[in-house]
Amino acid sequence: MAIIKSEFSLALNQVATERGISPTDVIASIELAILAAYKKEYPEAEETGISVKINKDTGETKILKDGKDITPPGFGRIAAQTAKQVILQKIREAEKKTVISQYRNQIGSIVKGRVIRFDGYNVYMDIGRTEAVLPRDEQIKNEKYQLNNTFTVYIKEIANDKFDNSRIIISRTSPALIEELFKREVPEIANGTVEVKKVVREPGERAKIAVFSGQGGVDPVGACVGQKGVRVQTVTDELGGYEKIDIIQWNKDRKLFLIASLSPAKITQVETDEDKNVAKVIVDEEQAPLAIGKGGINVNLASKLTDFQIDIIQTDKKTEEKTSDSPVEKNNQTENNSEKAK
Repeated sequence: MAIIKSEFSLALNQVATERGISPTDVIASIELAILAAYKKEYPEAEETGISVKINKDTGETKILKDGKDITPPGFGRIAAQTAKQVILQKIREAEKKTVISQYRNQIGSIVKGRVIRFDGYNVYMDIGRTEAVLPRDEQIKNEKYQLNNTFTVYIKEIANDKFDNSRIIISRTSPALIEELFKREVPEIANGTVEVKKVVREPGERAKIAVFSGQGGVDPVGACVGQKGVRVQTVTDELGGYEKIDIIQWNKDRKLFLIASLSPAKITQVETDEDKNVAKVIVDEEQAPLAIGKGGINVNLASKLTDFQIDIIQTDKKTEEKTSDSPVEKNNQTENNSEKAK
């Protein structure tokens, strides 16, 4: 029996030459699939010694038992259909591998992704030529992922799943997503005039980005904010519109950088231990909530940004006023007034 030669040869040639798959591997896969189809069609057949042989030049397929041809009459249709399915599957597998290998060069970049399906807590997105997976731990908390919704995502890595299949992992929580968004929106970052030193974030809530420029006359913070805040607002919108972004000028003086990192709070005094990376920050009572932030988010992000363990200490204005009215202070004031009178 022979599978239609033209169809067989065309399909095999398509797989081998266009998809870069070994014809020998394809033939071996077809033989295994046809053997499985034969055993399913003829369950009464003994399994021992049964094999399949395909002539890759003619497409002729035989079922052999201990080397003897036992091909049932009419089995050619089943064999042809099985061969076609295997070839198409091989084509899909080869195309997927080729596309994924091309995306290896895009790791570290951002793309648009459209939600196409769900698998438990995982979200799958169409990112152009293939699909990518957005695992739960790469999703912004409370962000809604609905079919056909589009998001800007960061291509994080290519990893194998439990079945050893390669898949593209994308992220909405990576700090690098913010850096790449600013690179896209701020020409000064794209051309190297402004450098992004570090980005830290609590996805969906707040982020801090430290920027620097060694070129005189360039305001790195202003460049990132943009006229009327349009650049930073564009990045915020890409993150869902809720994540507040603090843009901070990096400073090689770690104490000054620390003070800036606690923005928008106004700092009274800072004491640092450079060896232990510990900082004691003193703020007025009304500035303490700003320095700490809701749930400690501001001080925690500042700590990650500066690599300091930060201890916020607030001073009580009433206590300061009482101290200034102490007898010693009053005495000093009296003596000063007397000197002025003279």
